[in-house]
Amino acid sequence: MTAPTAAGTPSTGPVCVLVGPPGAGKSTVGQLLADRLGRGFRDTDLDIEATAGKPIPEIFIDEGEEHFRTLERAAVTVALASFDGVLALGGGAILAESTRAALAGHPVVHLSVQLPDAMKRIGMGAGRPLLALNPRATLKHLMDQRRPLYEQVAVGTVGTDGRTPEEIVEEIVALLKV
Repeated sequence: MTAPTAAGTPSTGPVCVLVGPPGAGKSTVGQLLADRLGRGFRDTDLDIEATAGKPIPEIFIDEGEEHFRTLERAAVTVALASFDGVLALGGGAILAESTRAALAGHPVVHLSVQLPDAMKRIGMGAGRPLLALNPRATLKHLMDQRRPLYEQVAVGTVGTDGRTPEEIVEEIVALLKV
């Protein structure tokens, strides 16, 4: 199956790749979008957990963030090459230059969210190792740091604040013309 790219030329890979910070709704919106398009949904965080045989927080504790990022880069590479549905990437996946380069030519959508809505959605960061100490301040820092990278790889940005997942899916469908 081929997916349209920003330039309109076909490429193999996911019909849509969702990027954005924790709390943007990538998993929720991704599953709904996949259902709407009659495609599968895949989350690279779940791929990493399957490969490691343990939850992401345990990977961080046992092997550290760098090991997690290595697993993440591999999971993204495999998914981009072999999956033709809707793909959600972990919030920090775009930190790797190799991942940003691999996303070129794929229909990437940045789901943006402001800090108050993100905090409502993720609570106090349970299960999110980078948010363990001071969730609000850390999340704000991560969002500020990563926003330009999300925008760099995306064909468009869709705001999620105060919107239902269904409304967000409709905007993505219109943006990608799928």
